[in-house]
Amino acid sequence: MKFKLGEVKILETMKKFPAGAMVVPLLLGCLINTLLPDTLLIGGFTTGLFKNAIPTLIGLFLFCSGAQIDVKMAGDTLFKGVVLTALKFFVGFGIGVLLNNFFGPAGILGLTPLAVIGAVTNSNGVIYATLASEYGDDSDVGATSILAINDGPFFTMIALGAAGIGNFPITAIMASIIPIIIGFIIGNLDHEWRKVLATGMVLLPPFNGFALGAGLNFMSIAKAGIMGVILGLMTLVATGLLTFIIYSLIRRKADPMGAAIGTTAGVAATTPTAVAQADPTLAPYVETATAQTAAAVVITAVLCPLMVSALSKFSNKWNKAHGISATTPSEAALESKIEKL
Repeated sequence: MKFKLGEVKILETMKKFPAGAMVVPLLLGCLINTLLPDTLLIGGFTTGLFKNAIPTLIGLFLFCSGAQIDVKMAGDTLFKGVVLTALKFFVGFGIGVLLNNFFGPAGILGLTPLAVIGAVTNSNGVIYATLASEYGDDSDVGATSILAINDGPFFTMIALGAAGIGNFPITAIMASIIPIIIGFIIGNLDHEWRKVLATGMVLLPPFNGFALGAGLNFMSIAKAGIMGVILGLMTLVATGLLTFIIYSLIRRKADPMGAAIGTTAGVAATTPTAVAQADPTLAPYVETATAQTAAAVVITAVLCPLMVSALSKFSNKWNKAHGISATTPSEAALESKIEKL
């Protein structure tokens, strides 16, 4: 049998998995970093792109996300983004505060408030965007730009500060949202730029996923033990299944996108370090929190898309049975924008 170029359908295979365009590269990056860590440390463009690009890639993703917010069509997009962001924040904040009030900053059995708040309040915007394009509509995709503000240490710092666990300078908080603001301004001043930047929402997930995975290690995740697994499942249930129920009640119809925030952002694995740099009193808890958060990243990245896929089927049946307009997936919402370029 002769081999012909183009017969290996890598992207098509990846898309068979929920959010596969991001999750598959993440797992591949984690595997390479576990088995052959020096491979990505040879320097130059290779290390710059596949290993050290997390701040740049996420900053660019936030920038592109902000550009997709259209002030003329902000109704549903703003509503969905604000509601989902609020649910993600307050659920994670509440769990972290309870843990701190009962057990203090050291937490219980090694599970610290730093790890809980950092993992539970940080949703993976890339996975959400991918799921929104598969199971949501244009307004769900647009909500990514609002949700993107919880990618990183922004809300973690606010939550820890509000709970009295840490003190953080305003500059550290502002640095997390400036790319979104600039993208928002450019996208609304020039709609052609919005169309161009929409391509980033499709192009960046695989690179984001691999770079995030390259910062993780299956051995470190294993060392997090049962508490890392519990943290991941806690995030999945509390801000996945629970928010699906609450969001569906608010929307007055079953909506699987309420569960799409049941992830831990890959960048959240770096949040404990970033937080400790702003407040050194939290330094003793960084190593444990980082390992536990890394475990939560992988667990939620794999399980959340599967949960959303199952809930999408359930939602369509439920809505149809109750005479409610079904939750219909957008026909490649992002790709339709790109085709207009």
